[in-house]
Amino acid sequence: MTPHDPGVLFDELADAGAATRYHLDRPLDLAPGATEWTVPELALLVRETAAALAAAGAGPGDRVAIVKANHWDYDLIACAAIRTGAVPVKLSDHLAPEALRILLDRCAPRVLVTDADVLTRDPAVRLADTARTTVVLGPADGLPPGTVPLDELRGHPDPGPHPRPDDAPLVVVHTSGTTGVPKLVSHTTRTLIHHLARFETRPVPRIGLRRDDTLYNASSYAHGRTICWTAVAPVRAPRHITLDSRGRPEAADLLLRAHPPTVVEALPARYARLRPLTRGLDNPFRDVRTYISTYDAVHPPVIRSYLQATAHRRPLWMQGWGQSETGPLTFAFHTRRSVARAADGTPTTVRDLGRPVPLKTRLRAVDPATFRPVPAGTPGLILCRTRALAPDYPGERARWEAKRHGDWWNTGDIGVLARDGSVRLLDREVDHLPGFSCLRTEDILEDRLPEALECVVLARPDAAPLPVVVTEDGTLEPARWKQAAEGLPALDAPAVVGWDDVPRTGTGKVRRAVLLERLTGSTDTCGTGRWT
Repeated sequence: MTPHDPGVLFDELADAGAATRYHLDRPLDLAPGATEWTVPELALLVRETAAALAAAGAGPGDRVAIVKANHWDYDLIACAAIRTGAVPVKLSDHLAPEALRILLDRCAPRVLVTDADVLTRDPAVRLADTARTTVVLGPADGLPPGTVPLDELRGHPDPGPHPRPDDAPLVVVHTSGTTGVPKLVSHTTRTLIHHLARFETRPVPRIGLRRDDTLYNASSYAHGRTICWTAVAPVRAPRHITLDSRGRPEAADLLLRAHPPTVVEALPARYARLRPLTRGLDNPFRDVRTYISTYDAVHPPVIRSYLQATAHRRPLWMQGWGQSETGPLTFAFHTRRSVARAADGTPTTVRDLGRPVPLKTRLRAVDPATFRPVPAGTPGLILCRTRALAPDYPGERARWEAKRHGDWWNTGDIGVLARDGSVRLLDREVDHLPGFSCLRTEDILEDRLPEALECVVLARPDAAPLPVVVTEDGTLEPARWKQAAEGLPALDAPAVVGWDDVPRTGTGKVRRAVLLERLTGSTDTCGTGRWT
């Protein structure tokens, strides 16, 4: 099956008799009450939402900004906006009000769909003023003047689908924002549907979705990956799709046990947070054959825990590397054997990101100063070529042009290309200390510290790298640290913190600059940051 226009996706799936049942960890903000949905019910919800957006003024060529509590209805509202002919702009509610205001001013939405929590977080920023109409989900009590509760817009006629040219904007998403205000990224039907979603609908042995599968997804639904996922997973028509908006171990355990998954896709931070669930003999991952991770690297001990948790004979972990602007650039596959601890105690790392997607992606490594290609095996700035490249940063065209070098796109990552074409990631350029890899050091530390939920290493220009160890209770025995750091390059004394003490993006990525400033009072890094 091929991916569908998101505006008619669930209508066409309902007409085809798709029998997938959808299970939610909490009701949709768009439709409070139900946590179980069928395809025809979702099709009706999208049509009704499109009617409400049209009544609010959304139409062909307009932008509809969406910023609310994390849940899959981000993508359902986006499907409804596309149905009206408008362009949805998905913005995470994890962003500070000042950053949200900047992005909303850049995209200039006709309609803003939001909730009371977002609007009242900092009333002085006046987010509602950025759109002609601000539609509020949830209770209408105490809302700023001029806003419209969604309930007042229900009951209008469906505007019907509005197709658009393949190269016209389809959806606007944003980058993670680990180093500051995120960039808006505009994708078209050609880049998102024809090049990204269509590739994923191909039936690939072992990793492709099957009709008898139960898929568990725990993501940040404000980001670009999930709109592509929504255009793909329902088309494959698995038996069950379970969606987790919060990723809390206690609640996730109940959800997973109610519908034990065979395929899991989650944010790296969600995998790390839910890892304690893998330790019981009756753990809820016992039927999983495939794990999928995107957005960021997952450390070996986490991968190892999940692969060992399943009773499947040959489970597979698929790790994708890419960016909001490009979609996946490489895939790497891990097995129990590939992430097993070496007999001699040599730490396991998973920074080999695999090879470029065949026939779709090319990579090269260049000197950051001269942009001349570097020999295989030499660290360099990674450039890529892909037909799925987004055509613009709305409101920041000059910034987009600065990352384009002829036919090549600058990823802003430092890595090593091997002779066989595989890529090994070292660091983001802004964080990179020559001769050292923060990411590889993090892998080693996590391998040696099973009690750590996460390890973060922050490079600094005039001091030893600062390790940050995240544990459940924010403590670590000094002797355990001394043992873990043995044989590593010189590191400063570790900062030991709890999970909630680490500043993160909506996708769970560590905001390294913010964490560095919080711990040291400085944001100075080792790279230039020219391509963030």
